[in-house]
Amino acid sequence: MSNNIALHYDIDGKDFTMAGEASSSIKKVLGQLGISPDIIRRVAISVYEAEMNCVIHAGGGFADVVINPEKICITVSDNGPGIPDVELAMKEGYSTAPNSIRQLGFGAGMGLPNIKNYTDEIKIKTNVGKGTSVEMVIYIAGKQPNI
Repeated sequence: MSNNIALHYDIDGKDFTMAGEASSSIKKVLGQLGISPDIIRRVAISVYEAEMNCVIHAGGGFADVVINPEKICITVSDNGPGIPDVELAMKEGYSTAPNSIRQLGFGAGMGLPNIKNYTDEIKIKTNVGKGTSVEMVIYIAGKQPNI
């Protein structure tokens, strides 16, 4: 019954001008599939926040997205420093971003809290010194997408 659409994006950790490319591309695909604007907005915000975390903290990573008629599953992974205290990192305003990043207007400590607020499910797998993987699920309600 369901066809899955799988998307993969590499996240360049050296170029802030490219940050957000995956979320923009996913937003476009979801719109073409007829996904509701509210779901698209939630996905775009969540992916953008995860992308920015990869750029700011890990020097890049990748995003894998699977879209089916019931849900959108997104995994954003990196090989960065990991998160020593996930509970603390989930608190609004907590940030380990350096001042150079904050001066650019990023690193306000809202990334993981925003992801939690805009997704239906979030699972963070992290290993200090080896990297982090953020798995997000957003359920599609109402009109089924054109997959």
